[in-house]
Amino acid sequence: MIPLFHDFTDETVLVFGGGSVGARKSRKFADEADVVVVSPEFADADFGGAERVREAPDAEAVVEWIDRTDPALVVAATDDAALNDAIAEVADERGVLVNQTDASGERDANSVVVPATVEDGPVTMAVSTDGTSPAVSKYLRERFEEEFAGVGEMAELTAELRQDLRDEGMGPEERRAAVRRVVNSGRVWKALDSGRSNPSQVVSAVISNNTGDSS
Repeated sequence: MIPLFHDFTDETVLVFGGGSVGARKSRKFADEADVVVVSPEFADADFGGAERVREAPDAEAVVEWIDRTDPALVVAATDDAALNDAIAEVADERGVLVNQTDASGERDANSVVVPATVEDGPVTMAVSTDGTSPAVSKYLRERFEEEFAGVGEMAELTAELRQDLRDEGMGPEERRAAVRRVVNSGRVWKALDSGRSNPSQVVSAVISNNTGDSS
């Protein structure tokens, strides 16, 4: 499977299953997509504001729901393995992406894995174990949060720096080298971590130091 980022703006995500897994998936997409959750009961109170429909769909009803909502993604998160298989099969027949939460390893066409993510400003880091170990995914996500604290601010800082250097007429090779020195500079990361309002002086010093800086 090849990792991709997908924009769900103004799209519908159709979730089957009202348990904790269905709720977690709903919250994952609710900020961007229109999420519809279909389940005979809802065990979790927080579905991220998703529309919840009390219904116990069989395979035939799944077809109707997919045709009715025209989703960009279907999530099969029920506690019935046979129903999840049927949901995935219908989604595949309709050419719709499907996340089957009780599946791992080899997957059918149109199948997707929803990774554990860390978001900091414009930076998103994602990790997946293909469903084999959610505990490992959680561990890595927590490590990412700790290890790369401030990475969003670094991304924004270097975006502005690239534009400033371009405006100053610096050539692309020299510009890339300058930005790399800033990203690799422990002094800049420390300045960001210390909460300085303007680390530009540190950045200027690092750029002028053509020998590099990893301290």
